[in-house]
Amino acid sequence: MPRDDPALLFKKFHMTEDTIMLLRHTPKEITERNALAINPAKTCQPIGAMYAALGIHGCLPHSHGSQGCCAYHRSALTRHYKEPVSAATSSFTEGASVFGGQANMLQAIDNIFAVYDPEVIAIHTTCLSETIGDDLKQIKKKADAEGKIPKGKEIISCSTPSYVGSHVTGFSSMVTSMAKMAEPTGKKNGKLNIIPGWVEPADMEEIKRLVGLAGVKSILFPDTSGVLNGPLSGEYKMFPDGGTTVKELKSTGDSIGTLALGEWCSGEAARWLDAKMKVPCRVLDMPFGLSATDRFIDALRMIAGVSVPDEIALERGQLVDMISDMHQYLYHKKVALVGDPDQLIAMTEFLVSLDMCPIHIVTGTPGKKFEARIKEITKDMPFEVNVRAKGDMFLLHQWIKNEPVDLLIGNTYCKYIARDEDIPFVRWGFPILDRQGHQYFPTVGYKGGLRLLEKILGVLLDRLDRDAPEQSFELVL
Repeated sequence: MPRDDPALLFKKFHMTEDTIMLLRHTPKEITERNALAINPAKTCQPIGAMYAALGIHGCLPHSHGSQGCCAYHRSALTRHYKEPVSAATSSFTEGASVFGGQANMLQAIDNIFAVYDPEVIAIHTTCLSETIGDDLKQIKKKADAEGKIPKGKEIISCSTPSYVGSHVTGFSSMVTSMAKMAEPTGKKNGKLNIIPGWVEPADMEEIKRLVGLAGVKSILFPDTSGVLNGPLSGEYKMFPDGGTTVKELKSTGDSIGTLALGEWCSGEAARWLDAKMKVPCRVLDMPFGLSATDRFIDALRMIAGVSVPDEIALERGQLVDMISDMHQYLYHKKVALVGDPDQLIAMTEFLVSLDMCPIHIVTGTPGKKFEARIKEITKDMPFEVNVRAKGDMFLLHQWIKNEPVDLLIGNTYCKYIARDEDIPFVRWGFPILDRQGHQYFPTVGYKGGLRLLEKILGVLLDRLDRDAPEQSFELVL
């Protein structure tokens, strides 16, 4: 087609106009909204439950609802982790929607064990099955009574209606169901339960590495390392080698204690083990950044009764050195954040420790405790802080329009705000759909702190170079 073809020029012009309209839709004037979310800062409970279930070795997640729901949950995880996600569904039709899904579920249990032979089926509900009122515990009892669950196999389940909570809530519910697999023998195993919360597979690997360096024997659950960041070996495996084994999950009731990393993702399961199995628990922040990692390492040191190993002390020193070297480019930079509560709490503390100023902070997960915690962390900052639990990215964009920032940190959906407002942008959290590497490179611990800091500095210094006049375009920064 010729370059000056009128039809092509018209098409190009209108595509550009449509794009501009898409990016310029957010008004500066803020109107309070109670019943409407625009561009939610969350996704639905079943996605969190499915991700947690993938952290059990030999587990097949099962979505008790329609095929479309299961397809969405799988695709959301596949697009983020760039790995195929296997899951089954009860395949509701009109009949199941009216009369209930018990028959579908019983048939599914038969088929799954016969065809795929998993160690565990981890069932989560959907909006439809919750609205109908299907009772998963009763269905499991019936399946057991009819001999549909082979000897040595397990079924766990949790309630995850999408119309309440968020993916964080679903993750927590499935992890609590894992904790309920505990079968204490009365003899302590000398191990520490660690519940890592919703972090990347690489983060789970890093947590295990730090725990090992500290000389602590542990059971990490769930554990998606080796499942959603595995190698391309040329050999197909229905169930990857990674994941916490059923044997390990059953032995969590004999552990000497539990460290839960993150109140929202991990606290419920840890407290259940404490209350029902007498396994004492401690809930810490996720170990993102300097201070939160310090507290995590100190807890491991006290449990092991040893000094901090030299290798860990070296890694901490490297992070402190990089902070010191580059502090001038971080000082009082304003930041907007969006993500999940546990991650945001630790990230906010990290940014404050860098003398940066997180002034707009939004999570889609409900919880007033989150707002109070953020206010506590940022109380000495020189700027007013906007924070909202059960918020959305439309509100975040409006806050940014009223009080611009120097940096935006969040998931891929933030790229539209970053483009609209011309803000340096660091991708972090869930989901990241347009970049690779998050499943392979940790951001927890001191090593992860170095990576986070490098990413933050990279986008800030790129912007400095882009905007510098020729007389100030420096070779060495």
